[in-house]
Amino acid sequence: MQGIVNNGVYFNYLEHARHEFLHSKGIDFAELARQQVNLVVVRSEMDYKAPLTSGDEFVVTVVYEPISKLRFGFRQQVIRSHDQKVMLDALVIGTAINGRGRPFVPEALRLLN
Repeated sequence: MQGIVNNGVYFNYLEHARHEFLHSKGIDFAELARQQVNLVVVRSEMDYKAPLTSGDEFVVTVVYEPISKLRFGFRQQVIRSHDQKVMLDALVIGTAINGRGRPFVPEALRLLN
């Protein structure tokens, strides 16, 4: 309606990229859930640099970053393809919740660093 991507849509872009990133590293998000290991977001920081508009092609980068014994982060950017302009900088912090509801960082994620 405004000719730009709604700010909430960026959450979907970032989430999809994180899932693809994990999959590329041999980590199956759905399989973790079947094992009662649920990866959850506990904090999101986003700096909107410029708006994407309808029809813009873009890529989303993902870099894993250990945060603490119980938390991990993903530094992400949305980059417009035609001019390589950074449209969004983000840090998404998460943890895993085990079957007893306790937070932890799965070994597969610890090994990413």
